[in-house]
Amino acid sequence: MTIKLHCFGESGNSYKAALALELAGLDWEPVFVDFFGGQARTPEWRAENPMGEAPVLVEGDFRLSQSGAIQQWISDRSGKFGGRPEDRYDILRWVLWDNHKLSSMAGTTRFLMNFLPEAKRPQEVIAFSQGRLKAAYDTLNRHLEGRDWIVGDGPTNADLSCCGYLYYPEPFGFDRADWPHIDAWLDRIAALPGWKHPYDLMPGRPSDREGATQ
Repeated sequence: MTIKLHCFGESGNSYKAALALELAGLDWEPVFVDFFGGQARTPEWRAENPMGEAPVLVEGDFRLSQSGAIQQWISDRSGKFGGRPEDRYDILRWVLWDNHKLSSMAGTTRFLMNFLPEAKRPQEVIAFSQGRLKAAYDTLNRHLEGRDWIVGDGPTNADLSCCGYLYYPEPFGFDRADWPHIDAWLDRIAALPGWKHPYDLMPGRPSDREGATQ
């Protein structure tokens, strides 16, 4: 049975799940969520997905939201990206750190800077968020010095989670050249067999919407 991932290309959290599915070699297909058209706020969506979010993985009667949980499900199904048994909690630690410190701030900042009308962009909030992000980039960059992967000697869900927003071209205060260890790590992930850019892996990109900011 083909796994369906309800997702959209602009979503870094969707990308975490889609990339894990693709790199794991599982049989899956994306199902476009018209997030910017309000689909995730409709009663129909809420009835099936009470958290009102994307991504959502569906296989038959089974459905699961939250990218970190989906990544663990993929690891349990495929045997990939879960790391060594002794690394389990360290991987989880980085996934939780990413969701709290990195992706949450990157996703919000990128949305405020690119997907809101220019007149409604809260500059003080953006500046605050970019300050938080700079601290997160520094933490990750320091950790990656002298190592190829965040945990252990191969790619894990820690890597697939933390990279979620860092390949997007829209500006949100991240310049790879400023963070050389992150830059090299992103190149290593992109060299994995089957890797695809988020806009090539999932439907939906800013250019699909009239008047979108590039």
